[in-house]
Amino acid sequence: MSPQPPDTSADPPSPAVDLRPVDAENWRLCAALEVADEQRDFVSPVTRYLCLCHYGGLWQPFAVYDGDEVVGFAMWAVDPADQSGWIGGLIVDERHQSRGYGRAALRALVAWLRDDRALPSCALGYSADNAVARRLYASEGFVETGELEDDELVARLRFAPE
Repeated sequence: MSPQPPDTSADPPSPAVDLRPVDAENWRLCAALEVADEQRDFVSPVTRYLCLCHYGGLWQPFAVYDGDEVVGFAMWAVDPADQSGWIGGLIVDERHQSRGYGRAALRALVAWLRDDRALPSCALGYSADNAVARRLYASEGFVETGELEDDELVARLRFAPE
């Protein structure tokens, strides 16, 4: 049985965000992003993610913008084994947290992977101890699969066929 899309009728409106490739003009703004102290055990610094993107040959980086301001960062990849999209390194700068940017960025990433890349599903991983991320991803329809990726729980969202 396929999971049902989340009921978002009671959610506060998410801010409008744009996903833009990280480039020579914005990489320093991304590298300067910081998460709150209590989140540091759950994510790496953006500089590490940028290195993974540049040297790893798989991940691609996005800056998350609200207007002209970089408010977050994320990266994406396609698993060559099953063609599923992956979301990684999703962070919102500590100055912009608790405003809906994480949810807005997640929704934009999912839509981009589904619509622009035409992938069958997407996946992401997170620490079992990260209750905030776990709730967010479950509320957006991601289902834990029992898989582990680098000691992180894996959750997947299957896209409905057109």
